[in-house]
Amino acid sequence: MPTTPPERMPLPEREPHQARQLAESFGSDPERYDRTRPRYPEAMVEAIAAASPGPDVVDVGIGTGIAARQFQAAGCRVLGVEVDARMAEWARRRGHQVEVAAFETWDPAGRTFDAIVSGQTWHWVDPVTGAAKAARVLRPGGRLAVFWNAAQAPPEVAAASFEVYRRMMPDLLGAQGASGSDGYPALCARAADGIRGTGAFGDPEQWLFDWERPYTRDEWLDQIPTSALYSQLLPAQREEVLTGIGAAIDAFGGGFTMRYTTVVVTATRTGAT
Repeated sequence: MPTTPPERMPLPEREPHQARQLAESFGSDPERYDRTRPRYPEAMVEAIAAASPGPDVVDVGIGTGIAARQFQAAGCRVLGVEVDARMAEWARRRGHQVEVAAFETWDPAGRTFDAIVSGQTWHWVDPVTGAAKAARVLRPGGRLAVFWNAAQAPPEVAAASFEVYRRMMPDLLGAQGASGSDGYPALCARAADGIRGTGAFGDPEQWLFDWERPYTRDEWLDQIPTSALYSQLLPAQREEVLTGIGAAIDAFGGGFTMRYTTVVVTATRTGAT
């Protein structure tokens, strides 16, 4: 696909959560991030809200507030925790309450919550330490729900786009396939293992929500600079990525429909300590 999932980022010897500099790369252009990044299915937001015992929600990695706005619209009160001060400031200017910290070291100051959510962010959190922190912060019966938008472009666009990246980063991408969704099972398994390891949650569940979004050439090219992989390229390489992917979309007719599956890993906080 035109972007690469977290499993394909340049982390050959480290887990994603150990690459904090990548996690903090998104704040360079928060306006673009907020404008171009896909939202989440309303059905998912409603399901998480309905499965939580109350309206008090912590959004881990709130970013610009994309998911937070959706949960607020569903009647939740949302507190953001964000590692990137630039993102946090942008969200605050739009009315969100945000505290700047890595979730693992964030001080809840004795507060407890009904739900902890994390959209497109939990892979930047240590899955063991993060789940343990969530267990301490959630009320009994509270819900932890972490989720990602796994995308799959049409095969022709995906293959052509992958080749653009492969030419510039052969060591990183040369041995991997072009599918945009194949990295997410590993992320989900890592999140579920971390949750199980706390002994404080019920069995993790996986919820799937399928949806689609059409993109014009310009709309998709506008989103590409918000990816962590793109941020690791040199300026000339960035231009080549946009030119090459733009040509691939032009050859496909000037636009395409992206198929998304929003994948949720979720569990309920038990009464265990």
